[in-house]
Amino acid sequence: MRPPLTEEVVEELRVGDQVLFTGRLLTARDAAHQRLVEALRRGEELPVDLKGQVIYYTGPTPAPPGRVIGSAGPTTSGRMDPYTPSLLAKGLKGMIGKGYRSLEVREALVKFRAVYFVTYGGAGALLSRCIKGVRLVAYPELGPEAIYEFWVEDFPAWVANDIYGGDIYKASLSQHCGRG
Repeated sequence: MRPPLTEEVVEELRVGDQVLFTGRLLTARDAAHQRLVEALRRGEELPVDLKGQVIYYTGPTPAPPGRVIGSAGPTTSGRMDPYTPSLLAKGLKGMIGKGYRSLEVREALVKFRAVYFVTYGGAGALLSRCIKGVRLVAYPELGPEAIYEFWVEDFPAWVANDIYGGDIYKASLSQHCGRG
C-alpha cells in the first residue's frame, strides 16, 4: 500500500486486513500532535500537508553506524486521542500505533473516513529494518518526538479501526483467526 491514501483505498480496508506500507510515512507523537493542533487553533498553516497522509506514532532512537535509524517501535496511540479528531478534519487518512482508541476517535474515523492501523509492539528494532530513509520535517527541538518523514518498504500493519466502525479490539478472536 502506497500513501497517500485515497478514498477508494480506505473504502476497501476492513478490520483485520494486513497491509504492507511502501513509500512515505510521517511520524509524530503527542508533543508534535499538540503543536499541530495549537497551530490549527491559531489559524496557522501546518508544517506538513496532512491530506491523505499516514502518521506513524513513534519516537525513533538515533541511528547506529551503518543504519538510517535506530529502533522505531509504535507508541501507545491513546496518547494522541485528544488531538486526533482535529487532524482527521484536516485530511489525515491513517495512523499507525499500538493499542485501542477512544470512542471519540473511533467516531471521528467514521465521520472523516480514515483508518487506524496497529503494528508490532516491542519490535522497534525489527520494524526499523523496513525504514529505508529518514528526513526531519518539523519541530527539531522535540528530538525523537519531532515530525519525521520515513521512507518505508513492506512496513507491516493491520487495520484496527475502519471507516465502517469496525474495531479489532471488540471483534472476537475467532472471527479474525478462523478459530471456532
